[in-house]
Order: sequence, then structure tokens, then C-alpha cells
Amino acid sequence: MDHFRQFIAGEFADAASGSVLDVYEPATGQVYGRVAAGDRADVDRAVDAARSAFPAWANTPADHRAAVLNRIADGIESHLDALARAESVDTGKPISLASSVDIPRAVANMRFFAGSLMHFASEAHAMEDRGFNYTLRQPLGAVGCISPWNLPLYLFTWKIAPALAVGNTVVAKPSEITPATATLFCEIALDAGLPDGVLNVVHGEGPSAGEALISHRHVKAISFTGSTATGRHIAEVAGPTFRKLSLEMGGKNPTIVFADYDRDADLDTIVRSGFANQGQICLCGSRILVQESIYAEFRDAFVERVKALRPGDPLEPGTQQGALVSEAHMNKVLGCIERAREEGGRILCGGGRVRLQGRCADGWFVEPTVIEGLYAQTRTNQEEIFGPVVTLMPFKDEKDAVSQANATKYGLAASLWTSDLKRAHRVARNLETGILWVNCWMMRDLRTPFGGVKQSGVGREGGLEALRFFTEPKNVCIDLQ
Repeated sequence: MDHFRQFIAGEFADAASGSVLDVYEPATGQVYGRVAAGDRADVDRAVDAARSAFPAWANTPADHRAAVLNRIADGIESHLDALARAESVDTGKPISLASSVDIPRAVANMRFFAGSLMHFASEAHAMEDRGFNYTLRQPLGAVGCISPWNLPLYLFTWKIAPALAVGNTVVAKPSEITPATATLFCEIALDAGLPDGVLNVVHGEGPSAGEALISHRHVKAISFTGSTATGRHIAEVAGPTFRKLSLEMGGKNPTIVFADYDRDADLDTIVRSGFANQGQICLCGSRILVQESIYAEFRDAFVERVKALRPGDPLEPGTQQGALVSEAHMNKVLGCIERAREEGGRILCGGGRVRLQGRCADGWFVEPTVIEGLYAQTRTNQEEIFGPVVTLMPFKDEKDAVSQANATKYGLAASLWTSDLKRAHRVARNLETGILWVNCWMMRDLRTPFGGVKQSGVGREGGLEALRFFTEPKNVCIDLQ
């Protein structure tokens, strides 16, 4: 049985209390490991280690820090198969998805911020012959990075790479549900020569380890990805101390399909945008808005493709739909489907639990589900389900499409499908969302800022925004007279 321990000051250790939590494989519903259940004592040790390591790491030449990050990227590449398997076992996602998307994107995160660091310039402003100003962008110190269970290595590296690049030291708290890839990452970082204490990982539950991290007076910034409810609590705890916060939270993302979309080129991607990783991606399009004139045709073609998605053992290469991450989450999703029925929704396909044979007989699988007949204001169309559940709704025209798309408290992402470029620009301008894809989905450029509006988040990650978030600008003015 695997045992995942804390990583503090360059060493793996059990929780100070000796407590552990069970780690389940979602595909089988069985315990396959134990993870250290950290609390305030572990966070205190980790923050102390990060603070001790900070002066030396902050003063390490930028090219040396970049070289360490690139060596870590090399290590991730050389351990791709092991990391993909660990992520598949931890999350229940198909191993094909982990090996082709999640792990390669973790590599890209490390390499991008290593390269960006070498071109991260500060500003200088001449004041004619009177003087000049320049801006120092200095690292903050020990920072906290809290990453979720759905993309455990991808989002873990998305946060820690820019923090480390600019000279901060990190205390990270990955989800206690999915500890495997963070543990392997720490081993890779050690081999790559990351100095002791620069990265510390504390496992544990939110009310214990997470609470201790967000309330710690020596943690200078918090970067969090997760639910809106948890993000709100972090803001309530950390906000009054005026620490920097980046909160990437929930979404109820619209997919807007106009009559002139390219069915042959686009339909498979639209299906993927709703059901990738069993819908457990904050960017998935869970509300599909379709122009009335093609609604019936689109619905039938879409449902046919969804019915063809193959649930199965995530470790089998041909599996397209894996398990949900936990039994509790599976039951929540099934409860949301039942509520949709009560609200008058018609289940076009799916709607129940999948029962597989063999080793996955007790796994937490839910059928890919498509629902129609619900108004925009129903709870099903307002609340994040975070599972393989998509609703279909017709719209009349551009104005109606924008109105329905904006009719939630969230504003993370959207996708728009049309052959009319002018329409694409008009709609893009009016959508209340931080990210918009036109005739594509999940096409990411790490140079661009990432984040949502409304209750989907505050702050931006990605590109120079992430490097700026993890630094504090200091203006220096020099008198030349």
C-alpha cells in the first residue's frame, strides 16, 4: 500500500501528529494508499523551512533558477508514464488523457516560466534632465499555493512554477484526495537540485492544513484554485491581512452554437468540451445554447456522439470516460441529475451510474448525461455540477444568446461557434467571461492571462500576470540634478 508523506525542508516525513487519511482509487472504489494528515504543526514547519530558504533562493541568479526549473521539466518528461499512471489511479481519469494532456502541460508550465523569467523586465521612466524612475519587482517571500484534485499536477505546476521562478519559496497544499503526483514531483525536484526548503508540500484536509496555511501570518500570498465557497472563505480569512490573493473558482460555462457553425469540423470538439475528464474541468461547457433553427438537428447529432463515449477502466488505453473522483462526488452528481428531473428536465441520454465488470465493478462511474427542457434560471442551469452532465437550450438570436449565457453568477469561460467573424467579435465583447474560445476549446497560450469574472474569481494567472502576482513592485526615483 502506497504511503504519501509531507515534504518539508527537502525531506519526506509523516505528519507531526502521526495521523493519516485513506486514499481511494476511484475506478475501483478501494483504498490503495495512505496520505499524511497534516495540521497547523506541519504548516508551521513548512513555513519556517520556506522562510529560511528564501534569502538564498531570492538571491540566486535568475539563469540558475531557470536552469533548475528546466531540469525539473526534464525529470517530468522522463517520468511521464509513471506520472500519468499515478494521476489516472488518483483521479479516475483515462490514462490517455493524463499522458497526452495533463503531464505534457505540466512540463510546458515549468519550461514556460523558466523562459519567461529570463525576459521578465522591469520598467524605467526618464524625467528628462531631472531624474529617472525604475521599478524593482522583488519576490514576496514564503507563499501558499493550493491546487485542486481534478488536474493535480497540471495546476500544481501552474502555480508553483511562476512563484519559484521569480525567487519565492513555496508551501503547497495539493488536494488530499490526489496526493500521488505531487509526491513524485517532489522526488523529481530533489533530483533536479532544487535547494531544501524552496518547495514544501503539506498534505491534509482543508479545515486543518488548508486553514493553517491561509491564516499563517508569514505567508505573503495565496494562490488558490477550487470551489467558489472555499475561495470566499479564503478571502474572508486572508483578505483582512491585506495579503495578495489569486482565486480561480467555479464556472457554469456556456457553449454558444450558431446555425452557421461547421458541423463536420466542430461537433466532436463541442462534445469533448462538455465531457473531457468526465466534466471535471472548470472550463468544461456545461450549458450548450443552440440557435433555434438548428436545435433539433444539433441535439440529435450531439446525443448520438455522447452515447458513443466509452466508459471503462481508466488504465485501459481505449477508455474515453473514467470514474468520478470520489464516492461523495459521484453521489452529488447523481443527486443533481435527479434534481434536474424534478425541475422538468428530459434526460436524452445517460442519467445513472455505470456498472462495469471486473476490477472496476465498484468504481464511481456516471453515464455521460444530456438534459433538455430546462429554463436558464433552474438550479441545474445555475449551479456548478462538475460532472458529465450537459444541458441543451435553444436561443433565438444574438441578444438572446448573450442574455442566457450571462444569466449566472459565474464568468469563467465560454466557447462560441460560428462562421461569421463579425458576429464572433460582437458576441465576444458582450459576454461576461474571463476566457472565450471561438471555434475551439482549451486552446491555451501560456503568454495570456487566465482567470474569471463575477464569482469565478479574482486576479489572473498565466504569462506575465503570474510573475507579477508573485512579486512586489518598488519604485526607485533618482534625482539627477
